[in-house]
Amino acid sequence: MSKHILLTGGTGLLGTKLTRLLLAKGYSVSHLSRTFNNNDSRVQTYLWDVHAGQIDEHAINGVDIIIHLAGAGVAEERWTDKRKKEIIESRTKSIGLIYKLLKRKEHTVTKIISASGSGYYGDRGDELLTETSAPGTDFLASVCLQWEHAVDAGESLGLQLLKFRTGVVLDAKGGALAKLAAPIKFGIGSPLGTGKQWVPWIHEEDVIDMYLYGIENEDLTGVYNMVAPNPVTNKQLTQAIAKELHRPLLLPKVPAFALQLLLGEMSTIVLGGTKVSAQKIEDAGFKFKYPTLTWALKEIYKK
Repeated sequence: MSKHILLTGGTGLLGTKLTRLLLAKGYSVSHLSRTFNNNDSRVQTYLWDVHAGQIDEHAINGVDIIIHLAGAGVAEERWTDKRKKEIIESRTKSIGLIYKLLKRKEHTVTKIISASGSGYYGDRGDELLTETSAPGTDFLASVCLQWEHAVDAGESLGLQLLKFRTGVVLDAKGGALAKLAAPIKFGIGSPLGTGKQWVPWIHEEDVIDMYLYGIENEDLTGVYNMVAPNPVTNKQLTQAIAKELHRPLLLPKVPAFALQLLLGEMSTIVLGGTKVSAQKIEDAGFKFKYPTLTWALKEIYKK
């Protein structure tokens, strides 16, 4: 009998593709969402309002695994105090609301698979970071720490917990790659800051496949880095995109101070470097479709 998967953040870029794959594999899929904005009749949508602490208690009926992807985008708006609070609470209060429901109602949920971020490690220069490395001290590290801590509360409910510290997801249709590629397409691209900062990238198909791997391997629990096995620097990434798009890189590097003026504290997203190891997930048997940046970009831009 196929498992029933409940997704939070199921209508986002990643959630939409994961939903499609799960349905194709024969899984039952439902969404927890703020609005009825899903167009697939095979997917049941249940409403919740995290801010108001409201959730449709029917959402967990017959569910085996919950995948927690919901969270306000970290790079979409400037980091005001209000936005920072929203970024944190959209991740922590949401899983807390699910756990409250699981506590008070009979259910069949056995496992929580949650997103987290490679931002957990902070800006660490050339240090190769594994799942046992200490967390960073900046805002994004704090977000990931609080997010994972909120997910860990599921241990007291006897749930299996799996957390994926996700890197920069490369997808032609949106996210970081579209933002990086836009100026390059117009011939005004250049590396950011020193260009030496490490980018923990991963192809979006490998992201989807890793979530599926977490569903299909019940004993896969704990924390895993969701990054490709071959990290690159910002300069190498910029050059590889330019090469794939057949565009020159004529401009000098964008100076760090300009980015700090433009983005404020949010500039840490592009100026910070995180060199993250994929060894643990590979040792667990996961096979990457796109282990190298060249392969990944060729697939993305082949269309």
